[in-house]
Amino acid sequence: MTSGLRKLALTAHIASSVSLLGAVGAFLALAIAGLFGQSPQMIRAAYLATELIAWFVIVPLAFASLLTGVVQSIGTHWGLIQHYWVLAKLLFTGFVVIILLLQMKSIGYLGDTAEKMGLTNVDLLDVRMSLVAHAGGGLLVLLIPTSLSVYKPRGMTRYGRRKRQEEAKTLSP
Repeated sequence: MTSGLRKLALTAHIASSVSLLGAVGAFLALAIAGLFGQSPQMIRAAYLATELIAWFVIVPLAFASLLTGVVQSIGTHWGLIQHYWVLAKLLFTGFVVIILLLQMKSIGYLGDTAEKMGLTNVDLLDVRMSLVAHAGGGLLVLLIPTSLSVYKPRGMTRYGRRKRQEEAKTLSP
């Protein structure tokens, strides 16, 4: 990957990942407002907004973060499965995407219910609490890959060590 293309891929990855963190934070704020809101209008607005932000912001950003991370790792010396920290980032982000997709049914149900008949502060309490818990957990889980990107802990996978040894053999006379 050329230097310019590598920088473009890195910029896209950072932008999508940081935007995902912000969007999940906004979703969490809306889910909390919906859970603890006292007025039916506030609760209704919160769940209508969570459905919109989930489908049109969080889901696309989650896939963009995953895709740009794969492109970035394959196109650089870090490799996708050569270093434990890169592999961990992939697994954490993939986990977040899977949980997000599983939660979309509940998010859609709350949004549809809020749109059609409104909600009071006691309706569907378990589903509403689940949204807060999943959004908070998702935010914490997304901070792990962010930290791994900054600290880049040492340690190569078996595949990475073997590949490095093979490269060293081909370079030595």
